[in-house]
Amino acid sequence: MAEHAVIGAGATGIATARQLADSGERVRLVTRSGSGPEHPGIERIALDAGRTDELAETLAGATTVFNAAMTAYHTWPETMPPLFASILSATERVGADYVMLGNHYGYQQTTGPVTERTPMAPHTRKGRVRAELWRQAKNAHDEGRLRATEVRAGQYLGPGAVSAFTLLVAPRVRDGELALVHGNPDAAHSFSYTEDVAAALVAVSGDDRAWGRAWHAPVITTTLRQAATELAELNGAPEPRLEPLTERDMTLLSFTDPLWREFAEMSYMSERPFLVDDSDIRDAFGLKPSTLHEALAA
Repeated sequence: MAEHAVIGAGATGIATARQLADSGERVRLVTRSGSGPEHPGIERIALDAGRTDELAETLAGATTVFNAAMTAYHTWPETMPPLFASILSATERVGADYVMLGNHYGYQQTTGPVTERTPMAPHTRKGRVRAELWRQAKNAHDEGRLRATEVRAGQYLGPGAVSAFTLLVAPRVRDGELALVHGNPDAAHSFSYTEDVAAALVAVSGDDRAWGRAWHAPVITTTLRQAATELAELNGAPEPRLEPLTERDMTLLSFTDPLWREFAEMSYMSERPFLVDDSDIRDAFGLKPSTLHEALAA
């Protein structure tokens, strides 16, 4: 029975811990608060992962460390680098493999689908943060300090997921109310279902082909309008009414939560089609995305 550590109890971290435990593996789930699911195979540990020495003690004996940690969205440039540096250092100390959860922010803008070989040349602050976090992990791998890989996911769907769709659109659609959307509701977009992303993290962790490169988690490509319509049908709600957020709307929302102020920087991903090629992980590991219906029904 292998032992693994999952850092971060967001929707994907929890799904990863649960999938590992359900397969008979032992899991330590590390969060600041000690939160997480009740499961006989999961040990919940309350610890600030930025405390490198204490984290290394907690990770001792683990064969794989899954970094699904996340800081407040508007603080990424200041808070993500030191946190990830601590997790990377602690993982290296204990001799475990390192699996990072990332996203698509680090790629250069392109009119076609992004692949894992699209240049990491971001033009946004958060994109530069994500690209640098992977660069540091990749350097550690290339220098033989540990084995590292990254699974990159898109806008999330699924229970507990935090995204523009789950925050802004889904609650309004279920209640039959007008939903304000970020971007063009009819632009094709590649979404990620949390359970599919967790399955990708687990799959790459157990295969020698995975190390030293990034992988795209399976994606569900659809439009926001199609997703909203499917969700309305599932909940017996009327046809969704969608209107784009205005600059004034975004300003007003930012007074309630700084999260919304950050959305403007990433608008290029929602105002026009943003497509992701997931063929590498499909071909290598046989993974396929769930259907849109399955993701929304969950």
